[in-house]
Amino acid sequence: MIRHIISILLENEAGALSRVSGLFSARGYNIESLTVAPTEDPTMSRMTLVTTGDEAIVEQITKQLNKLIEVVKLVDLSEGPHIERELMMIKVRAEKGAREELKRLSDIFRGRIIDVTANTYTIEMTGDVQKLDAFIAALDEDAILETVRSGPLGIARGAKRLSV
Repeated sequence: MIRHIISILLENEAGALSRVSGLFSARGYNIESLTVAPTEDPTMSRMTLVTTGDEAIVEQITKQLNKLIEVVKLVDLSEGPHIERELMMIKVRAEKGAREELKRLSDIFRGRIIDVTANTYTIEMTGDVQKLDAFIAALDEDAILETVRSGPLGIARGAKRLSV
């Protein structure tokens, strides 16, 4: 099973997200992560969808997605050179003895402490999936209180772009 990042340009209208996710659930395909936001054109949204499957499954998914009226264009970013990043916010227990070590670890991974209380730090970090996973692995698992991740966003490298 190969991980695929599918970037979709779709019309920014009510129900579009529901139809895309419905297509996946109706066929028994799993969506690992899904991110949607408006583009520079307010009539369009860009959806980044992460799924796994062999070439035949992903080809079937893309054919089905292209049949949806709202889908303007799509590309499987995994087929070529691309950049991907994910955002994570992680709340950790930061009591007196551990505060400096957590700050040092956050700095090593180029994270930013965005909230401080008497007993916690909330750290914001961006990077590829492996970097975020490595940061989590470097923490004492008892220190982790809450984790929120966006899922990967991707963009093709160079001049290649997803546009109408």
